[in-house]
Amino acid sequence: MHGIRVTRNLKSRRYNEDMAPATTSAPPRVVDRFFEFSLLGMLAAGYFAVVGSGYLDWPTAALTLMGLCLRVLTVAGVVEFEFSGRLVLALTVLYIGFYPVDYLYVSGVFLKATVHLVCFLAVLKVLTAKTNRDYAYVTMIAVLELLAAAILSASLSFFGFLALFLLFAIAAFTSGEVRRSSQLRRAVVRGGLKAFPRRLLTLAGVLFFGIFTMTAGLFFVLPRTARAALDRFVPQRYHLTGFSNVVTLGEIGEIKRSSAAVMHVRSYQSDGLLEVRWRGTALADFDGRQWSNPPGEIRLPVEHGVLTRPRAADRRGKLLVYQVHLNDIAAETLFFAGTPELININLPALMLTRGGAYHVPFRFGSGGLTYGVDSFLEDEASTLAHPPEPLPPATRNELLGLPEIDDRIPRLAREMILGARTEEEKAQKIEHRLRHDYGYTLELLPAAVADPLAQFLFVRKKGHCEYFASAMAVMLRTLGIPSRVVTGFQSGVYNSMTGWQVVRASDAHSWVEAWITGRGWTTYDPTPADPAGAVAGIWTRLALFADAADQFWQDWVLSYDLDRQIVLAARMDESARQIRFQWLRAAAARLKDAAAAGEVYLPWLAAVVAFAIAAVLFGPVIGRWWSSRLRVRRLVRGEGRPSDATLLYQRMLRALERRGIQKPPWLTPAEFVRGLPASEVTPLVDDLTGAYNEFRFGGKRDVAPRIVHLLEQLEKM
Repeated sequence: MHGIRVTRNLKSRRYNEDMAPATTSAPPRVVDRFFEFSLLGMLAAGYFAVVGSGYLDWPTAALTLMGLCLRVLTVAGVVEFEFSGRLVLALTVLYIGFYPVDYLYVSGVFLKATVHLVCFLAVLKVLTAKTNRDYAYVTMIAVLELLAAAILSASLSFFGFLALFLLFAIAAFTSGEVRRSSQLRRAVVRGGLKAFPRRLLTLAGVLFFGIFTMTAGLFFVLPRTARAALDRFVPQRYHLTGFSNVVTLGEIGEIKRSSAAVMHVRSYQSDGLLEVRWRGTALADFDGRQWSNPPGEIRLPVEHGVLTRPRAADRRGKLLVYQVHLNDIAAETLFFAGTPELININLPALMLTRGGAYHVPFRFGSGGLTYGVDSFLEDEASTLAHPPEPLPPATRNELLGLPEIDDRIPRLAREMILGARTEEEKAQKIEHRLRHDYGYTLELLPAAVADPLAQFLFVRKKGHCEYFASAMAVMLRTLGIPSRVVTGFQSGVYNSMTGWQVVRASDAHSWVEAWITGRGWTTYDPTPADPAGAVAGIWTRLALFADAADQFWQDWVLSYDLDRQIVLAARMDESARQIRFQWLRAAAARLKDAAAAGEVYLPWLAAVVAFAIAAVLFGPVIGRWWSSRLRVRRLVRGEGRPSDATLLYQRMLRALERRGIQKPPWLTPAEFVRGLPASEVTPLVDDLTGAYNEFRFGGKRDVAPRIVHLLEQLEKM
C-alpha cells in the first residue's frame, strides 16, 4: 500500500506539472549574461568604429568607454551598483540644459555637440538597462553607432568592426530569442545550461560567416558613397597642426605621439627615398613661444594641372621623381624632398610663402590629396659654381630679429663657438654641442612656462626636435647669422609589400636652415637621435602589414571608381585578344604537372579522404557511444544528476522493446510496471522503476550505481 500511495502521489504531481498553465518565469542567468555580453559586444564594435573615424574627441570617447567597461564589470558580477530613477532623470535634464552651452561655447559645431548629447544619453541607457524595452534602445544605439561610422569612416578598420558587429549581433539576437522564450513559459532542460554558451556561440559563428560572405560584396559599395556623403555634409575633419604659418613650441611633440600615416610616397627611380627630409614650412618670426611667418604669400596658378618652377640651384645634385599621397589628416602644406621644379597637381592654384613653402588655398576632403613631383636635391657638401647673391637687407633683418630673451642664451652661444672662425664653423659647433650635451624626450612640459626656450637650455636640458631647432636658430641670430626653423618629416619607412614609403606622424621633425656667407642656405639638424626610434621588431612588421592592407583598401575600394573599372575592363579585353586560346594549353600543362606531383602524395591524400569520410559517417555514433560510457562511469561513481534518471529509464525501455514489451506513452512508470505480465523480467523492472523514482524525484544519487547494475542484468537476460 505504501508503494501504491507513492505511485499515486508521483502521478498526481506529474499531472499537475503537465496540466498547469504556463507561467512567465525569469530566464536562466547564463542566458541573461550571454545576451548582455553579446549586446555589449555590439556596442563596443560600433563605438570603436566611430572612434576609428577620428571624429570623436577624447573626452567623449573616454566617457563612453568608461560606461561600457563599468557595464561589463556589472554583468560579470565584479561590481554592483544601481542608479536611481531620480538621479538618471536629473542627469538627463542637466545635460539637455548644457547642450546649448556646448553648442555655443564649447564645441562650436552643431554636429559635434549633438554627438556629445547622444553619447551621454547612450551611456546612461547602457548603465541603467533592465527591461526588454531598455535592451531594444541599446540595440538601436549600437546600430546608429555603426551607421555613423559607415558615413564618417573611410578606413579598412571599419570593415573589421563591421565583422565583429555582425558576429555579436547574431549572438545577441539568437540569445535574445532564447531569453524571450524562457520568459513565456517554464521549461525543464534535460542536460542543464552549462553547454548553452558554447552551442549558441557555434551557431552564431556559422550564421555570421554565411551572412558575412553574402554581404561582403555589397559592403564594398559603402565606402565610396560614405566618402561622397562625408565630403558633402561633414567637410571639416581633424587635421594635424604644426605645419601652418604659426607653430607653437610643443605642437610637434604632440604630433610625434601619434603613429597615424600622414603621407605615402612612391619613387619612380628606386625602392624609396630614405635619405631625405620632407620639407614643409619655413618659419622666420619668433616671439619667444611660437614661430610664424609674416604675410605676403604669392598665388601661383596651376595651368593644365602642372606648375613649373625655375631651378635656382648652383650646386651638384640629383633629380628626384616621385608621387606623394597626403592623407586627409594632413594639413594644407605640401611636402617635398629637395626643391620642386615641376608639380603635377589637380588644383587651380598653389600659395607660395616667403620661406619657400607651398600651401593649398583650402583644405582637401576625406579622400586626401595626390601630386607628382620632379625635384632637385642639392648636395650641400659640394662647391658652389658661383657665390650666391647676398640676402636683401629687409630679409636679413627679418631673419635676425629676436624678442626679449634670457641673457644666458647669448652667453651660451658664445661659449659653444669658442675657437670657431667662420660662420660655417660656428653653426657646426652649435649643432654638435646641442646634439651631444642635451637629451631627447617626447615628454611634454607639465605646465606652461614663461620662457620655454630658457627652460629647455638651462633647466630640463632635454626635449624634442622643436626645442633643439629653436635653440639653434635663436643662438645663430645672436651671433649675426640669419636663420629660420623648418617643419616637416623625416624620411619614413619603405614598405616592400606596396612599393610605397610610409611617413607617419611620429616622423614629424624640425630642423634649421642658416644663411652662411659664401654658401647660401645650409641645413643643420641639432636634434640627437631618438632612442626609441631605432627599436624595430615584430610591431614594425605588423605596422607595415596593416599599412599594406590599408593601401589596398584605399586603392581598390575607396578609389576604385567607374573610370578605373573601365580601364580594367579594357585591359582585360585586350589581354584576352592577345592570349586567345593559349590559356587552354597553359592550363593543360599545369594540370599535367599537378597530376605528376599528385602521384607522390596520392596515398596520403586517399588516407586523409577516407579518414574524413569515416569521421563524417561514424563520428556521431562513436561520439554518442563514448559519451554514454562516460555518463555510465559517472553514475557508477555516484556523481550523476537527477536528469540522468530519464536516460537510464529510456535505456530500460529499449531493452524491453527488444523483448517485445513496449510502454504506452499515456501510462506512468508505476502504472506500466503494474500492468506487466508475470515473468522473469518483471521483478527487475519493478526494482528499476522504484529506483528511477527515487533518483529522478527524490534526488538520491546513491541509487544510480544500483540502477546501472540492474540494467546490466536486464540486458543480459
